[in-house]
Amino acid sequence: MGKLIVLSVLVAAVAVLVGERFFALRNITLSYRELTQNHLPNCELIKGIEMGAEDITILEDGLAIISAGLKYPGMPRYSDAPGKIYVLNLPSGGDLTELHIKGDFDAASFGPHGISLYTDEEDGSRYLFVVNHPHKNSQVEIFQYVKEENTLVHVKTIKHELLHNVNDIVAVGVENFYATNDHYFTTDYLKPLEMLLSLFWCDVVYYSPEAVHVAAGGLFSANGINISPDKKHLYVSDLMNHTIVVLNIQKDNTLSRVKEVDVGSLCDNIEVESKTGDLWMGCHPNGGRIILNDPNNPPGSEVIRIQNIHSEEPVVTQVYADNGSVLLGSSVATPCNGKLLIGSVFHKALMCDLE
Repeated sequence: MGKLIVLSVLVAAVAVLVGERFFALRNITLSYRELTQNHLPNCELIKGIEMGAEDITILEDGLAIISAGLKYPGMPRYSDAPGKIYVLNLPSGGDLTELHIKGDFDAASFGPHGISLYTDEEDGSRYLFVVNHPHKNSQVEIFQYVKEENTLVHVKTIKHELLHNVNDIVAVGVENFYATNDHYFTTDYLKPLEMLLSLFWCDVVYYSPEAVHVAAGGLFSANGINISPDKKHLYVSDLMNHTIVVLNIQKDNTLSRVKEVDVGSLCDNIEVESKTGDLWMGCHPNGGRIILNDPNNPPGSEVIRIQNIHSEEPVVTQVYADNGSVLLGSSVATPCNGKLLIGSVFHKALMCDLE
């Protein structure tokens, strides 16, 4: 009789734990959210983008650099073709152009993820840093961008044990950068435990040729990263925690946490306006749908803007929302000259009027 009571108590305890975790996962992934359409005027799909525009960065001359063809374990994709980097000339309204890669580089296994561009103050050379996942690996590629030739010249591949699940990157030197790891475990079957158990074990890593170290930890799912116009702060999207984390850059390149701003969505990449300091994020309003990728219940898209993030009352605004009828799984959003570019993990890219 005593054994039956103990067994009953154990079964009940397990049932309670499973129920609690199921409820927690529903809240973490925002699987309960239903979107109200909030479209912008004059939206058009960008011709030529057919396998995602996971990250987009705008150069000072109005050129948009776009990474396409992400191949990330556990995420849907519509093509097994090699990934590509494109450039879109926004001022001229020119067509999308693929950047040709030169040098000793395996283009056939290219799987570009987050990107960042750095301009050398000494000679004006521009370097594109690209997170790459060839054969499910995690590494960073550095290319020199030659605008006149529409070319990326491969400079270096960076691998390190601390760069084990890199998602996004922000360059702070010719070979220096901060990068986010979006998982702690490297084994695929262990990664779901992080969300199941709500483990805040992800981090931001600082890399230089002289030193590599964890700059900040304690993140649930470190995703997009970018830097403030004055180069004093980093912004990191803690995707599963639905927050943007503000970090202060210390002299030793470590990061101290300043604050968190709730955004109410699963925000992916972060772009920062150079003049205003406003943050723009492409977000996943319902994480369950992007994981399931059901054509009858498609993942939607959301764009969120944060103004005055360093003030006591930052302004968080939903700028765009779509239930999946136009764009599936938005991952990045960036404004330029009255337009808003919205990219996606594996679908298409959209350009809309902001005014």
